[in-house]
Amino acid sequence: MAVGAKAKYHRVLLKLSGEALLGERAFGISPKYTRYLAEEIKKVHDLGTEVAVVVGGGNIMRGAAVAEHGIEEATAHYMGMLAMVINALALQSQLESVGAQVRVQSAITIAEVAEPYIRRRAIHHLEKGYIVIFAAGTGNPFFTSDTAAALRAAEIDADVILMGKNAVDGVYDADPREVATAKKFETLRHHDLLDKNLRVMDATAAALAEERKMPIIVFDISQPDAMVRAAKGEAIGTLVSSR
Repeated sequence: MAVGAKAKYHRVLLKLSGEALLGERAFGISPKYTRYLAEEIKKVHDLGTEVAVVVGGGNIMRGAAVAEHGIEEATAHYMGMLAMVINALALQSQLESVGAQVRVQSAITIAEVAEPYIRRRAIHHLEKGYIVIFAAGTGNPFFTSDTAAALRAAEIDADVILMGKNAVDGVYDADPREVATAKKFETLRHHDLLDKNLRVMDATAAALAEERKMPIIVFDISQPDAMVRAAKGEAIGTLVSSR
């Protein structure tokens, strides 16, 4: 698919937390807000940009949190991966309802609802104009959806990772929802994420992004058109890069 004149990036990997699907809810999935996300994603796709998505599962279950309550840790992580599959299917349904063509690929075999993750097939889908949602993280316990996002971005040769945050418009030196004097960073280098303990993504994901020189744009996904502006290369949120 040809890149639209207004698009800076040919192929993007959008990282959403599971909490992004909550909307105003305390648990589960908000159909209304998930549709909003689908509409925002389709705007980017309509630029001619190829779009892949990784979504977490924290709105339903966090493996690490479950493990603290006595469930064997690896099993708890697999449970969290299944929550990611549920979110991927919800997002797929809403994307299709706004007119997008979508494929879900799962790192855990679950053939009745998703394709298995196959790198070359994923790239083929993207080139044919499908939005591809990568579900179930990396398929391995002890790795987060952040790491899955960095890994899949590298595998499909994405130009950038768009990291959508909830009501936070970039990277700050403290949580701006709790600290009124928190300072926003306009730009950062990958190693700053670790050196400054900024907790934008986990250490494994940050290290992989740095190794691959993969730029990351951290932005507030709850702001309409923020994702489109990021895809156009406008100055929005915080840019994390090797420069």
